[in-house]
Amino acid sequence: MNRVQRGKLAMAAVAIGAGLLSVTGCGYINAQQTSHQYAASDGVRADLGSLQLRNIMIVSTAEDKPGRVIGAVFNQSSSNATLVINGANGAQTSIPVKAKSQTYLNEDSDAAILSSTGGKPGSLVTVSISAGSDSSKLQVPVMDGSLVEYQKYLPASASPTATPGSTSSEGASDHASEPAATPSESGH
Repeated sequence: MNRVQRGKLAMAAVAIGAGLLSVTGCGYINAQQTSHQYAASDGVRADLGSLQLRNIMIVSTAEDKPGRVIGAVFNQSSSNATLVINGANGAQTSIPVKAKSQTYLNEDSDAAILSSTGGKPGSLVTVSISAGSDSSKLQVPVMDGSLVEYQKYLPASASPTATPGSTSSEGASDHASEPAATPSESGH
């Protein structure tokens, strides 16, 4: 091989190397979206001790009106737990979750109502969540009834059942005898 052929071969190798780097460089520089966990829904997700909150949001008509918390809460522990959500102006609701079970807040029997939303529809509000000794703050979206799927979750704002500072928890049912929620109901 003469000097000219070696030069051409070296230039071809450099060109191929540069081409390969340009094709694979995006994956090297940018994180893969599939390796990042996120809430692929309108609501948000959070983990609090053994509780996993999924697709959590508040549905309300206005900032100073009652808001219903919807989504799903999964309890991974072998003990019953109670999730407490504290919102704006002293609003609070408690959600009982049986051991090794889930509670879908989309069910009528498990309505979790905050007496005051604390943010207008389309905004994010900060709520405090706690279960036992675990606590955290969470930014939760406020939705209204402009999307048909959320209209049925709007609380009756004409006569709210809870006042600021009171706890509103309208019963807990045993979900073992209920059919599984559809993917659109549970946010999965």
